[in-house]
Amino acid sequence: MIFNLAKFANTVTVKTIAKMLCISILLLNPLLVKADNQPVAPVLDAQSYLLVDHISGVELAAKNPAKRIEPASITKLMTAYVLYTELAKGNATLEDRVLVSEKAWKMEGSRMFVEGGKKVPLERMLHGLIVQSGNDAAVALAEHIAGSESAFVDKMNAAAAELGMEGTHYVNASGMPDKAHYTTARDIIKLARALIKRHPEYYKLYKIKHYTYNGIKQYNRNKLLWRDKTVDGMKTGHTESAGYCLVASAERNNMRLISVMLGANSEKTRSDYSQQLLEYGFRFFETHKLYASNSVLAEARVWKGTTDKVPAGTIDGLYVTIQKGHYEKLQGMMELYKDIDAPVQRGDPLGKAIIKDGDIVVAELPLVALEPVDAGGLWTSVTDSLKKLFSN
Repeated sequence: MIFNLAKFANTVTVKTIAKMLCISILLLNPLLVKADNQPVAPVLDAQSYLLVDHISGVELAAKNPAKRIEPASITKLMTAYVLYTELAKGNATLEDRVLVSEKAWKMEGSRMFVEGGKKVPLERMLHGLIVQSGNDAAVALAEHIAGSESAFVDKMNAAAAELGMEGTHYVNASGMPDKAHYTTARDIIKLARALIKRHPEYYKLYKIKHYTYNGIKQYNRNKLLWRDKTVDGMKTGHTESAGYCLVASAERNNMRLISVMLGANSEKTRSDYSQQLLEYGFRFFETHKLYASNSVLAEARVWKGTTDKVPAGTIDGLYVTIQKGHYEKLQGMMELYKDIDAPVQRGDPLGKAIIKDGDIVVAELPLVALEPVDAGGLWTSVTDSLKKLFSN
């Protein structure tokens, strides 16, 4: 059955939902398909780029998002992510004093200018990593956390695997050039979303415009922080082989977008292109919460169980990003499996829900069991087998 989601979300009770739908579903990840009147995304002269809504994960503009690219100092997003994870586990503290090894002190490229042999508070080193993009800070922090940079890189690659970054492989903590050191725009989005969601207390550091250490004041290389007050992160990168790169994030009217720009030809163009992507996303799209986590959307018929019904819905909730002005046009259709036998575990698939904007599929998500159902006794099994036979 098809229903208007905007009206449905505000007026219909859970019981009414079940009666209206009489169904449920196996659902996929959100996706966006262009409508006939959707504005055309910017076409930009860079190796790869991607624009995504942070909450829904919907991709709004892209060029070669799965292409393997050298990430340069964008690498330090993962360096920081691993560090945040270790801090959260209690394996390190902001008060730790980080020894600056000779290797860290001799690092080339961008630096925070720590002195070899000195011990620097981890919190200061973290600022040097994020604001000043210090390669010396990256190596010193890696050695402090894991004993060596190579051991820390193992943690980076393990974190990438856990986040589903299948097109990524790290060989160092700083982003120094190496043919075996690569990532993709799509993988960077996965990392950026996880960083913002899981470590919000540290994300605020990415909007700091300058930081002074050892008497040297350095400015954040993300020029969008000065140009657009809604931009509050995240990271720049540049080497001769990688070109100019920028991961930018901005929030307007409770909608957060993340853009990844890889391989632009200048510092100015990486900022200009990133701004164009953000403006396109905020100008033409809006994000809505359709279902909260653990929302009951229907009741599915269960055979051979201690009860004959199980609440079906979504464990994680659902956000959709759609063209502006199309929220009232959204329609939802839910389908439930007919042959559901007990036992049923929480999270088992029961069907799927399809959200459409006209003829365009905006999102699909699985309908799953929100409660377990145990198997019934012999009598229930026999009688339900007969009932199911005659119901088909």
